[in-house]
Amino acid sequence: MTNNPNGTNGLTYAQAGVDIDEGERLVDLIKPAAKSTARPGAEAALGGFAAVFDPKAAGFKDPIFLATTDGVGTKLKIAIESGRHETVGIDLVAMCVNDLSAQGAEPLMFLDYYATGKLNAEEAAKVVHGIAEGCRQAGAALAGGETAEMPGMYAKGDYDLAGFSVGAAERGTLLPRVEEMQAGDVIVGIASSGPHSNGYSLVRKIVERSGLAWDAPAPFAAGQTLAEALLTPTRIYAKALKPVFEAKLAKGAAHITGGGLVENTPRALPDHLAAEFDWDAWTRPSVFEWLQSTGGVPEEEMRRTFNLGVGMILIVAAEKADEVVAMINSGGETAFKIGTLKAV
Repeated sequence: MTNNPNGTNGLTYAQAGVDIDEGERLVDLIKPAAKSTARPGAEAALGGFAAVFDPKAAGFKDPIFLATTDGVGTKLKIAIESGRHETVGIDLVAMCVNDLSAQGAEPLMFLDYYATGKLNAEEAAKVVHGIAEGCRQAGAALAGGETAEMPGMYAKGDYDLAGFSVGAAERGTLLPRVEEMQAGDVIVGIASSGPHSNGYSLVRKIVERSGLAWDAPAPFAAGQTLAEALLTPTRIYAKALKPVFEAKLAKGAAHITGGGLVENTPRALPDHLAAEFDWDAWTRPSVFEWLQSTGGVPEEEMRRTFNLGVGMILIVAAEKADEVVAMINSGGETAFKIGTLKAV
């Protein structure tokens, strides 16, 4: 006698499209990568039901915790269509931890969500190894995640990513400190690596207009294909900014994402002050010139869609600006003065 009313024709989860064995194989493939991100306060060991962080072990005395979440957006379509999955995980981490940096917080741990219609363990492992690399760059532990195989929810080959990051700052050190800001304060920009993870619906439309294939030579980046160049990962600024924050040299910061400088900078400012940019103070990466000329994109649209070469800004006292620029440059990033605050 059998408990299956349909005898030997009963369905299994695998026949419904969910392969538990493939999921377990993925976990085995990514465990070393997760372990490599361990830091004081978190062991970065996968397999538990929740991620744990000990702020005392990380050296915090009276921490305020912050949390962020974000995704990679349609930049993922380039990765999927070109078969290049190694770096989008860095973008995922960057979009979350750079938001923590914009409030003066140190990234502590990161969790990811990977969803697809049909799990390919090797492909997913490439993505997660990129996430682990992003965590190492940020100094955050890859403390957990979720892989969801959902037949019928995604087109063949498609997947989506979401990231979640927790950071902390000692009480009284959070940014912005708007009460300290005044007209004449300097805006310090930190260079981006290109479009980062914003504006890619427009980027893809421009590529379509150009008629170029993803494996064609990039017109703006010698030695790279178009896909390689456009998949250049987002810069992660946490480690370079840490000494600036510890010295309390920044009054405010903004992560320059969708909306560009014109829409993100005001989020760090009081109502009575506005940013005045010198748009000629830095050289835009050549990718933006190509996008603008190929797409016929108006300058105003460029400024409100892309970062145009500035991935993060800091608000600092005028007399401290050169010191801050030097500190950031010594931390491996490229900083420059791009404007000042004015009264409105």
